[in-house]
Amino acid sequence: MANTTMSRHALGAALGLGPDASLLHGLGRMFYMVEPADTTFETPQEVPFYWRQAWPYFLAFLLLENLVLWLEHKPLARLNDSLTSISHGIFQECGRLVFRGAEHWMYLYIYDNWRLADLPWDSAITWYLALLGVDFCYYWVHRASHEVHILWAQHQVHHSSEDYNLSVGLRQSVLQGWCGFVFYLPMALLVPPAHFLTHQQFNLLYQFWIHTETISTLGPLEWVFNTPKHHRVHHGCNLYCLDKNYGGFLIIWDRLFGTFADERPKEETIYGLVFNQPSFNPFFLQIFYNKNVVNKVRAMTGWRNKVSAVIKGPSWLPGRPWTGADEDKIDVKPRDKYEVRLPLWVNVYLSMHFVLVVLGFQELALRYMSMSPLVVLGFVAYILASLTTIGMMFDGRPGVCLMELVRCAVFVAGAPRYCGLLAGAPCTMLVPVLQAAFALSGLFWTLQALRVLQIKIKKTK
Repeated sequence: MANTTMSRHALGAALGLGPDASLLHGLGRMFYMVEPADTTFETPQEVPFYWRQAWPYFLAFLLLENLVLWLEHKPLARLNDSLTSISHGIFQECGRLVFRGAEHWMYLYIYDNWRLADLPWDSAITWYLALLGVDFCYYWVHRASHEVHILWAQHQVHHSSEDYNLSVGLRQSVLQGWCGFVFYLPMALLVPPAHFLTHQQFNLLYQFWIHTETISTLGPLEWVFNTPKHHRVHHGCNLYCLDKNYGGFLIIWDRLFGTFADERPKEETIYGLVFNQPSFNPFFLQIFYNKNVVNKVRAMTGWRNKVSAVIKGPSWLPGRPWTGADEDKIDVKPRDKYEVRLPLWVNVYLSMHFVLVVLGFQELALRYMSMSPLVVLGFVAYILASLTTIGMMFDGRPGVCLMELVRCAVFVAGAPRYCGLLAGAPCTMLVPVLQAAFALSGLFWTLQALRVLQIKIKKTK
């Protein structure tokens, strides 16, 4: 049996499209339409980073979705909410750069030491067994993330948008993988790690395209597969939508375990959290709900109730069922979405700087395995701080101009060294231009901080 110890280099490899990743191959991966023979690997070292390879497809589908909405004369995706969702996706990817695959070490350890059988790695049966196993375990990971309060505190990030579009598919929790990895460990007794890593990625890729309102129904396919129609119910905070449709690739688990609910076309689906926390700040949205768990524990009397406040559902109350009683839950009605209206030029400015952050992240992701952990941590901190600052500016937070001024100053001072560390990166030739652009940006925010210039902001809720 080949050695399955996962090296650091293996998890950082395969960022390029590779020889087998034609346009159609990449498109097929978004819908789990792949050939077992083309996606079967002997060791974890060989498994590509399909999720990172899919970013061009993510962006292409986002554009396509908005084109369809425009042709149908429907509102387009909101810029502030969409960039916040994409920011969460980058947050998650930055976490993976820092952790370097460490969240999978227990799976590898169990397989190396305690596996019950050696399934042939090049068998189609093993491939399909892994497909079903990953999706079955995902159902329980997902269900637990809604029915265990401390896990919901992390997963709520994915439900925090009041919109429902493809960008929401990228709105992920940094800690979700660490909270849910234990549910996949039983697979390690049989399923080779390479198969597990492959199908975990395909399962998540499939779930991206079901976050849309542009597809109404897929007919008979919806008896077996999870679809936009089913997943819209899952994201709704209407009373009938709560704790329903947990499936990833397949919807059969919900039908088997009694958590399936069909969409009600005559009832408007309300998205977001039951108790919304209005913000476009990705860092805040990642962590804020943990305070709710702490407050609920403090409000309980007796250690049993305090423990239950952590491990039972968010709606649980003493003397009630695990996930709470329907009569205690709020039946959310149509409500105004949180919105902050900024001048057009500010939105253009934020969009341009957001693109620069994304490009910087891409360069880091391509080269981070050749850098020391401390250097990677420094780059990641700057990226996360930049996305947080942009989110706060979308919120119209007072004083954020000082944060943006500091961010621009840090870039001007550190750009030459940054591009030097990313040896060969395209940004090397653009250093003077980028420094000048960030210097001008910093000058503007200095004038803003001194109240020489003022931005007119209008908030609605």
